[in-house]
Amino acid sequence: MSLAEYKTRYIEIPEKAEQILHTLHKNGYEAYVVGGCVRDSILGREPGDWDITTSASPEQVKRLFPRTVDTGIEHGTVTVLEDGEAFEVTTYRIDGIYEDCRHPKEVVFTSDLLEDLKRRDFTINAMAYSRESGLVDAFGGLEDMKNRRIRCVGDPAERFSEDALRMMRAVRFAAQLGFSVDAGTEEAIRAMAPNLARISAERIQTELVKLLTSPNPHWFRMAYECGITAVVMPEFDRIMLQRQNNPHHAYTTGEHTLLALRNVPPDKALRLAMLFHDMGKPEVFSTDENGKDHFHGHAAYSERIAQGIMRRLKFDNDTMRTVACLVRNHSRYPQMNARDVRVCAYEIGPELFDAFLLVKRADITAHHPDIIPDALSYLKEVERIWRDIRERGDCLSLKTLALGGDDLIADGVAPGPALGELLQKLLLEVLKDPARNEKDYLLERSREIR
Repeated sequence: MSLAEYKTRYIEIPEKAEQILHTLHKNGYEAYVVGGCVRDSILGREPGDWDITTSASPEQVKRLFPRTVDTGIEHGTVTVLEDGEAFEVTTYRIDGIYEDCRHPKEVVFTSDLLEDLKRRDFTINAMAYSRESGLVDAFGGLEDMKNRRIRCVGDPAERFSEDALRMMRAVRFAAQLGFSVDAGTEEAIRAMAPNLARISAERIQTELVKLLTSPNPHWFRMAYECGITAVVMPEFDRIMLQRQNNPHHAYTTGEHTLLALRNVPPDKALRLAMLFHDMGKPEVFSTDENGKDHFHGHAAYSERIAQGIMRRLKFDNDTMRTVACLVRNHSRYPQMNARDVRVCAYEIGPELFDAFLLVKRADITAHHPDIIPDALSYLKEVERIWRDIRERGDCLSLKTLALGGDDLIADGVAPGPALGELLQKLLLEVLKDPARNEKDYLLERSREIR
């Protein structure tokens, strides 16, 4: 697409956002939609949010709209509620000196739109639009979109000193949009990456997940090459250097990981599992007398490392449990029979077995090309067996066992740990042979093994 075609791309503002702009305009204030919504509209993407910038002060905005929330009023932001939908309306501002690589010491409101736009991170995010004034692009955002480039507004070192997280955002936007990073911007990232140590774990986590769930998760390599991972995830740097002289592999552990990331769906837990699945290999690396490298027990070490990283980055417990389970089990190979697949599904968790199979597929397709066809043939058969198991409705957990704890208590088994152990033994028999999932049989069998 030519620059002229970019300039003529129509931006269709949602009715409620347009009404807010109209209210501000008719009361004598400037107002524009700004930032990501303008960028995404021009790129033909669906904007997630419609942010508004205005010459009106926060107090003036609050007087014009009956329902508002002071979400960031000290920085000029008021959330306007229109029929249950929220829109952030922010006064044009000039940021003062940044002392913590995150927050300005003070904020000064201004009536000059360009002063507001030039404090923003990247040129593609520093455009504003209204139907009355058209597109305001003072820093070459359209040109950078045409050239598929992420470039800071003004001096990159100044932008990154204001908020160090912008370095991760540069890589994340590149991965999301399929853009490159401008040479000057990348040079500044390499020089200033250590400042990311001053950013909160929660903000690092947010950018990490957005990068990993982007269409280009393998661009995590850029974070490595720019020195970002050395600060926020040094464990990744170790696997980028870990060789794998083994018939199953054609790449370093890190290169294998980057390829596996591309081959799994863009789900947070799945992408995290692929990022972490081999991080324990440096811990267990050995070489035999024939020069063949081995990584015995690496899954357990990888799980431990994954849990440490996720705790450090403040992930929620559900994500941690899911990812840890997938990492711990990623190197399992159930035999190609229904009995073994049922037992494996039970041990991993039936609700996670589909995810386990996706992890297996991604892992296999990042191995040495010579072994991929046979490994995929094996996996295809396991997937077929699993589909049959689900279609039959085979018992896979205590929830679907025909005999419960109350039945055993009524038959004289005392409540306690022994009761639970007995149920587990009965379940294992049913996993081996689903036909045994009959209450009378299980009750009789329980009497035999008590």
